[in-house]
Amino acid sequence: MNGKDYYIPAAAMAVSLAFKLPALRHNWRDPLLRSVVALLTLAGAVFAFAAPPTIAAVNRWTGIVNVSAPLVYCLITAFSASCLVLMVNWRGGPPEETRRVSHRWILGYGVVVVALIVLFALGETPVERLRDFDTYYANTPYIGHMIALYLLAHCVAAAVMVVLCWRWSLQVRGWLRIGLVIIVVGYVFNLSYDATKMIAVAARWSGHDLDGLSTFVAPPLASLGALISAMGFVVPLVCQRLSDHWQTWATYRRLGPLWHEVQISAPSGTPSVQMAWWSAAELRVIQRESDIHDGFLHLGPYFDKGLGDDAYESAVAAGADEETARAISEAAMVAAAVRVRSADPDGKIIEEDEETVLDTADGPRDLLRISDALRHSPVVQAVRREVPV
Repeated sequence: MNGKDYYIPAAAMAVSLAFKLPALRHNWRDPLLRSVVALLTLAGAVFAFAAPPTIAAVNRWTGIVNVSAPLVYCLITAFSASCLVLMVNWRGGPPEETRRVSHRWILGYGVVVVALIVLFALGETPVERLRDFDTYYANTPYIGHMIALYLLAHCVAAAVMVVLCWRWSLQVRGWLRIGLVIIVVGYVFNLSYDATKMIAVAARWSGHDLDGLSTFVAPPLASLGALISAMGFVVPLVCQRLSDHWQTWATYRRLGPLWHEVQISAPSGTPSVQMAWWSAAELRVIQRESDIHDGFLHLGPYFDKGLGDDAYESAVAAGADEETARAISEAAMVAAAVRVRSADPDGKIIEEDEETVLDTADGPRDLLRISDALRHSPVVQAVRREVPV
């Protein structure tokens, strides 16, 4: 892997982080958001500082041979802790318990970071190694222990993530489950990275040479694992948002038949609110619901409760359930009222009794059922044919 293979993922993490920072500024107390920002920051740092050109530059700038090795190891260890903390906060639970578990992971991996620094300070690495540091110094006192410690810490974090995500995925459904399974796949690649590194290091300990596993096989596994895991964290958030957006537009479209029906009854000259083409779907749904309720008010004097009861009985007799029959009844009253209102353009019908108002206490769901009944119910179509214009 060359420099761009590291810098491209680092740039992607930086872009993602840039989109998250404004939200963090306005809601910095949110532990989940802080965890996401920490993970993106550390992931980008790992890729940036693990690139061979950066390793050489850091060694040159500091004047300490191979100082990039413990720096990268510490960043990987901190990133492992951030993944665990993010998972704890993402899953949620009692705030005190979540905070306590997060602090334990942070403290444990903080101790590992300190140990890595101390072991590097105690050892000697006189020859600069940009790509094969792990295997070249595997038998060096203290440095070999440092290498084994960082691999062990990373392996533990990956194994715990696999177990946590898999168990959680069995308890949930939808996009969250898909995201968790993707994360599991990503961390299986991370475990493969650890395995190849450990095999290569252990081979050095036993006097054999399997350096190719560490130098050429392990890095692509790590990059692929990080990419897949990042997708797993993103998929539930993005896809759920897209799904919600699609549902909103579906609601808007389903309300169309009812909205068009009651618009016929609107008095001439009634002002209509024009929505800009860029208006959010949620606002469009609210406006359409408001127009429908206004239409109900205009049709109030023309509603025939007896006709609605007859439509209800017909729907029940045809096998409709309670909610569907009620929606058909209300749709039939609307359809009949529109036709009667069209036959009375001057508004001569005057009701002395209290106006009949459709019961839509359940909000949009009732409106959706009424709109569907207007479009599909044979009972409503029969009412349209029978009511004279």
